[in-house]
Amino acid sequence: MRVLVVEDDWALCRSVAATLRDEGIAVDTANDGVEGLALGREGIYDAILLDVMMPGLDGWEVLEKLRMESSAPVMMLTARDAVPDRVKGLDIGADDYLTKPFDNAELCARVRALIRRSVGQTQSAITIDKLVLDTAGRTVTYDGKEVELTAREYSILEYLALNRGKVLTRTRLYERLFDERDDSYSNLLDVHVSKLRKKMGPELIKTRRGHGYLIE
Repeated sequence: MRVLVVEDDWALCRSVAATLRDEGIAVDTANDGVEGLALGREGIYDAILLDVMMPGLDGWEVLEKLRMESSAPVMMLTARDAVPDRVKGLDIGADDYLTKPFDNAELCARVRALIRRSVGQTQSAITIDKLVLDTAGRTVTYDGKEVELTAREYSILEYLALNRGKVLTRTRLYERLFDERDDSYSNLLDVHVSKLRKKMGPELIKTRRGHGYLIE
C-alpha cells in the first residue's frame, strides 16, 4: 500500500511516515497544501492523510479540489476537535477524522480499515483457498501453517490478495508498494515475489508474462 502524508509539522510528518513504514506501507510526504495537492492528483495513493491547518492551501481546500478528480480515501489529521470541524470535513468528502495527539496504533488501524473499505473488503481476514491473511494482526497462514514474512513481503502479498483475480502490472505494483525512497528501476519486486513463492509454493502467485502478477 502507498499512503500520502500531508502535514506542515516536519517532526510529526516524519514520525507518521516512519510509523507507517514500520507497518510495511510505502509513504510519500508533503509539507504544505500546494505540494500535497500536486502529489494527490497523481492518483497513485491508497489513502491520503491530510492536515487541516497548512500554509498555501489548507486541508479543506486541498480536500475539495481532490474530490473533483479522486476517490482515494482521505483521513483528516487536526488539533481542532470541535464537532462543526469534524462535520465540515466529512461533508466535504473526508472518510475519517483523527484528532491530534493520536496513538500510533490507532492511526495504523484506521489507515488499514480505510484501505480495506476502499476495495470492498470489510473483514480483516482474507481467505483464498489455502491462504489466510489477517490484515489487522498482519499475520499469514498458508496450508494451516503460519508463515513469517518481512514487512515488504507482507505488503506485496496483501495488495495482491486485496485485488485477487486482477492482473496487476509491475508499474502499478511499484506505484502502490514502493515510495519516494525506493529505486523503481531495480528488480526488488521480482526478488520479493520469488521469496514469497519459496515460502508458500509457486502456485499461489501467478505470472502473466508481459502483463504482471496475480492471485487467482
